[in-house]
Amino acid sequence: METTAKRASFVVQPGEGESYWQPVPANGYAEVTVSKRNDPSVSGFSSGIQVIAPGSYIREHQHGIEQELLFFFEGKGTVVVNGVDHPVVPGTTVYAGPGNSHKIVNEGTTDLKMMWVLMPGGLEDFFQAIGRARQPGETPPAPFDRPVNVAEIEAETVFAALDKAKSE
Repeated sequence: METTAKRASFVVQPGEGESYWQPVPANGYAEVTVSKRNDPSVSGFSSGIQVIAPGSYIREHQHGIEQELLFFFEGKGTVVVNGVDHPVVPGTTVYAGPGNSHKIVNEGTTDLKMMWVLMPGGLEDFFQAIGRARQPGETPPAPFDRPVNVAEIEAETVFAALDKAKSE
């Protein structure tokens, strides 16, 4: 009988992950719950939640080799995948394979909340580079701008350049 050595196993409760306030236009915050930062044996993906403030959005973007899975569990809005609008309600799942553009818009009056999984991972590096450290329960900061070198940060993390005609 073949046995496999046990690897990492852990539980992350709400508010225990690395968390970062996000700049405009998303506002809100991202909390990383599982990544190589929890344990170096975690490989192949990272995951967490992202909260998008009312009236805010995640800019249109695409990934290079990465696959992204999104599961919306609170709020309502629209996800635009390759230029096609789709309604978002609790229970909506989106799969965005490599090279597929997507944008997420919170059209509601409350936060739009989703769980994300990125394979092979690395979104945590982007959130840290563009965001500000967040402690659970603290008052959200005033909206703040993205870093001036955000294009460099995107290129160094998990994003692929969009066709200039499509991007904002």
